[in-house]
Amino acid sequence: MRVAPVSTRAALRRRVLAGLLVAGALLSAGPAAHAAAEGDDPNLDQTIAADEAVVRGARTLSSGHVDMGPRFVDGSWTFLIHDDVAKVDPSLTSVWRYPDETVLQVVDAAQLTAPDDAAYAFLGAEPGSTVWVVPQTQNPDVVWVGWNTQDPEVMARIDRGITLTLDAVEGPGAMSVYLQSGSFGAPQVLWDSRTPEPQSVWVDVNTHTHANWVFTAPGVYLVELTAEATLQGGATVSDTRRIRFAVGSQTPVDAALGATWTGSEQGPPAAAAPASDDDPLVPILAGAIGAVAVAIVAGAVVVIVRGRRARREALRADATAAVAPDRRPGAETKEAS
Repeated sequence: MRVAPVSTRAALRRRVLAGLLVAGALLSAGPAAHAAAEGDDPNLDQTIAADEAVVRGARTLSSGHVDMGPRFVDGSWTFLIHDDVAKVDPSLTSVWRYPDETVLQVVDAAQLTAPDDAAYAFLGAEPGSTVWVVPQTQNPDVVWVGWNTQDPEVMARIDRGITLTLDAVEGPGAMSVYLQSGSFGAPQVLWDSRTPEPQSVWVDVNTHTHANWVFTAPGVYLVELTAEATLQGGATVSDTRRIRFAVGSQTPVDAALGATWTGSEQGPPAAAAPASDDDPLVPILAGAIGAVAVAIVAGAVVVIVRGRRARREALRADATAAVAPDRRPGAETKEAS
């Protein structure tokens, strides 16, 4: 599979939006990212065993705990899906699965109603229409989708964390992913499928995060993600996979399992041309961050998801300060103890 760049030309059309409480889930947007406060969800505490198997074979996950994350398979950096069946049934053993053999089914129990408020146009849904929401806080009737950097070998070998990049999405509607800090904190968008440029999230080592995933129409979605990291020895590793969603109870799982990518292999569909070396919008690559280019246009934000140490620093900072591109602390996730 191709490996997309960590960042390209920054999106100019993003704007900060206020939050909305809808049936216990807040739908919102903004240029920064904040996870739930520590202690809000004890289910985020987890440890992954080093000997968990990587298995092959088709699998549909319509409920329960699921994480995406990197794992070394036969020495090769591989982006996989962690099927945490042991959390539901301790007699079972959790395993890692390949994304091209796994379908995340978002059943109709995930349905909510889009608000009649222009502030939430970012959802791409008509007011009063149905959206499917995989919530940040677990709904036992809906698959609970997150990501982690907690495989023991991964934690031992990577330098600081990983860059998780949404390259592109193919599906019948829009998809957005956001984090909500506490019950009434300002929610922030991580990924928006309508943005043609790749959108990157920084994830600290030993981090476990869940977010809100919103889909505006039923059907099959292919979500292309790239996980990239710098190893302690200085080498860069990267893997790109397509996560398969079957949204809506009537969407055939087999259709999601057999879906093929229709976009160009050279980049996300409708992506802008790559920026030249003298383009003032060229972001600094994640692996070369030592200074932030002051010429980056305001709003060209790479969202950062940080662990406990970053939260402590962020709490001492001005809560209204703008989040700088790439790895500046400004977001929090639940880090396993």
